[in-house]
Amino acid sequence: MYSLIVFLPLIGFLIAGAISLFGAAATVPAPVGGHDAHGHGDHAPADHGHDSHDDHGDDHHHHAVEPAAPGSRLAELVTTGLLFVSAILSWVAFLQVGFGEGHEAAQSIKVLDFITSGTLSVDWSFRVDTLTVMMLVVVNTVSSLVHLYSIGYMNEDPSRPRFFAYLSLFTFAMLMLVTSNNLVQMFFGWEGVGLASYLLIGFWYKKPSASAAAIKAFVVNRVGDFGFALGIFGIFVMFGTISFDQIFANTAAAEGKTLHFLWGQWDAITVICLLLFMGACGKSAQFLLHTWLPDAMEGPTPVSALIHAATMVTAGVFMVARMSPLFDLSHTALTVVTLVGAMTAFFAATVGLVQNDIKRVIAYSTCSQLGYMFVALGVGAYGAGVFHLFTHAFFKALLFLGAGSVIHASHHEQDMRNMGGLRSKIPLTFWAMTLGTLAITGVGIPGTEIGFAGFLSKDAIIESAYAGENAFSGLAFALLVFAASLTSFYSWRLVFLTFFGQSRAEKSVYDHAHESPAVMLIPLAVLSLGAVLAGMVFYGHFVGEEQAEFWKTALFYGADNHILHEAHLVPFLVKASPFVAMVVGFLVAYWFYIVDPSRPKALATQYQGLYKFLLNKWYFDEFYDLIFVRPALAIGRLFWKQGDGTIIDGFGPNGVAARVQDVTARVVRLQTGYLYHYAFAMVIGVAALITYAMFAGGH
Repeated sequence: MYSLIVFLPLIGFLIAGAISLFGAAATVPAPVGGHDAHGHGDHAPADHGHDSHDDHGDDHHHHAVEPAAPGSRLAELVTTGLLFVSAILSWVAFLQVGFGEGHEAAQSIKVLDFITSGTLSVDWSFRVDTLTVMMLVVVNTVSSLVHLYSIGYMNEDPSRPRFFAYLSLFTFAMLMLVTSNNLVQMFFGWEGVGLASYLLIGFWYKKPSASAAAIKAFVVNRVGDFGFALGIFGIFVMFGTISFDQIFANTAAAEGKTLHFLWGQWDAITVICLLLFMGACGKSAQFLLHTWLPDAMEGPTPVSALIHAATMVTAGVFMVARMSPLFDLSHTALTVVTLVGAMTAFFAATVGLVQNDIKRVIAYSTCSQLGYMFVALGVGAYGAGVFHLFTHAFFKALLFLGAGSVIHASHHEQDMRNMGGLRSKIPLTFWAMTLGTLAITGVGIPGTEIGFAGFLSKDAIIESAYAGENAFSGLAFALLVFAASLTSFYSWRLVFLTFFGQSRAEKSVYDHAHESPAVMLIPLAVLSLGAVLAGMVFYGHFVGEEQAEFWKTALFYGADNHILHEAHLVPFLVKASPFVAMVVGFLVAYWFYIVDPSRPKALATQYQGLYKFLLNKWYFDEFYDLIFVRPALAIGRLFWKQGDGTIIDGFGPNGVAARVQDVTARVVRLQTGYLYHYAFAMVIGVAALITYAMFAGGH
């Protein structure tokens, strides 16, 4: 069964890839260069915050549509069908392992021998425990629904087989990552999702901004992956193996040992955990390595749902949870994880307040929610972090696909300032996005297990942060509660700007706005169900009374780690604080965008410096451009102009070689081919010889 779950998406990729290669040779991907439905360029001036009209081949509606590749429908049906089979089997596995008997220890299912070199022996095998099957459900459920949704959304794109091939490749790589039984296999999947995300973000590769965003995602992830690779090397040095079973069995023996790294001796476990976390920061877009995530919006909307909701960005959270036996031994590493997570949650929420592109708001929301997950991991509440990963997959995929439905209805417009009044035009999309918003903002009854998915998982994290004992848990609690109010504000701002008030779109666009086809609405309905029920159904198993029985050995809690028990005992005021923050955010958004719509513009004018600071994402891109990009360009230009141009070319082709060529060119002129020239040269030579003999012979 597990082989089918993992390899069915790979089979789908191979079939769709073959159709794309052999059937689509004559097709050209859209769009070519970036004008949205109203002729705006890809990048309007920064002070408008209008970064990209990037989605879904606007050419399709204004110009002749390219013919679809032969077999496009076959590629869609095969990849989607295989993913649904994989998703159904994943749920079966989840119910068996999580709730069945006889699955106390992790199972290992060997597929084949992978690498054998010296003392390094790597099998390709599946590690089956509750954490694995939970991730299988998340990845395959969202991926299958994204495949189904894409049949409608990408209907007019001529390169559909290539798109569906990339989606299935991405899913296979993610499944490789979550089923890995050792760090090398995990790294294989880790790099696989990086490659597939690069291909998907840059799917419309004739569009410069899409190619630039794909390269940015790839390069920023290389920074994190460098740390991850060093962490794997460190584990092999310390433990002599990269197999999870052997590492976890020997963690106690490694406690207190030191490792020489850079300029001194450090605690080995701390160094290894921090290096692994560096990889997680890149993949999960944490503070300082977050800059690629918003630009990843350049890919088609279903890509955003897949990358941001369920899969790639949660890989870092999954990895830290998987390595919980190591992280639990390093108080320093957990403290760093807590701080970085809290800063990410706060930073991304502040930036999300002022974004105008509907997809970018949701992208920064993802970044912020990932920060919540890492705070949970940092205070040792691994179950709470993974619980939020699980619920977040449903409501975030719902919000992204809902945004895609809005863009589809709005003639591929993404700027919320050009929307409004769409509630009556696309009522089903409106209700789906409202349910997603209720879930992400955390609507529920404080102190109970009744509420939307985000209410139960996010509150569990905030309560755990309050109960946490590391140096930054108090700060994390404060930042998370504040971020909860910001999350509520920007989430409701999105709903109010998009669906309420008078339409700000062109009349022809608004008049033609219509609900998406059933193939796009069915995934929204299924995800809505998850956004409503996932928290209430699984709360007890992930973080409640049954969590020890549910997780078994998949997550590790040290003897002194009682964080989840203590989180249930926090004062009621602490439990109510995120609810109060949510209500405040909602009321401010309602006041700003329903009661007094002129207020936001007045505030932006009054606090222009702060507004531009947030609109330009704390100027991280500009800062990195200044300290990394420009010096690299300057060094490259120096080597090119001075090194290659002046020195190498100057002494080589333009120097010695050029002089030799000059001399030979002149010498060659002597070889004329005329007999009298050679006779004349002989006469001169004879005369010179006789003259020499006469004078020399006289001595």
